[in-house]
Amino acid sequence: MPVALEHLAHAPSSAPLVDAAGLRPFLDTVPDPRDRRGRRHPLSALLAAAAAAVLASARSLAAIGEWITDAPRWAQAALGFAPDPLTRQVMVPHPATVRRLLARLDGDALDAAIGAFLSARTARTREPDALRPIAVDGKTVRGSRTRTTVAVSLLSAMAHSGEVLAQRQVADKSNEIPSFAPLLNGVDLTHAVITADALHTQHSHGTYLRSRGAHYIAVVKKNHPGLFDRVRTLPWREITLDHYERTRAHHRDERSAG
Repeated sequence: MPVALEHLAHAPSSAPLVDAAGLRPFLDTVPDPRDRRGRRHPLSALLAAAAAAVLASARSLAAIGEWITDAPRWAQAALGFAPDPLTRQVMVPHPATVRRLLARLDGDALDAAIGAFLSARTARTREPDALRPIAVDGKTVRGSRTRTTVAVSLLSAMAHSGEVLAQRQVADKSNEIPSFAPLLNGVDLTHAVITADALHTQHSHGTYLRSRGAHYIAVVKKNHPGLFDRVRTLPWREITLDHYERTRAHHRDERSAG
């Protein structure tokens, strides 16, 4: 299953069909890889149906195809499948058609469309002036390493409510730093607080985030020795703490203060 659809698997949804129908306008930006001849169904309808299946707990390509086939006719029509002009019956694609289409899609374009939808949905539920936390982190796609290819690395921007707002593949023989700004270019950063690991404590990243109207929390470690020494010599004992928390995560004790 495409990684972009897996984002929806972690997004809370009490009405999969409603959310999938709302996703359709965002899916219009995804390029159609099919030949113009022989297209029986709109691309947005096929992708919206796949999204509805994932929101309804389908977790494999086979399960997505089965959900689309078994969905009520009114639901199929709501997702954008047009009725046959003669029989007036709603025709749905064969599960193999859905599998082939998902395998040929532009993954970055689908990522961007779903991220824009989740970002817009999150924006509707928050207070206008409330700060919105967004975490930027990298991960390796499970099962992507083969005997001839290295594992696929992705950089993601995730809201703390669980929605993946954007995702970008990290180029081979590179690292996450050049992907930071391109990842966030399509995300509304107004009143956002960006968190990331120490790798992204870069002057250029801070300048970029401020130009986008965002706040950020920078982690300083010894990979920036000059900055680390300057921060360490600050008069910490004279600073009044409003918050202190000690937890255990990532197999180690962690302390946070502010």
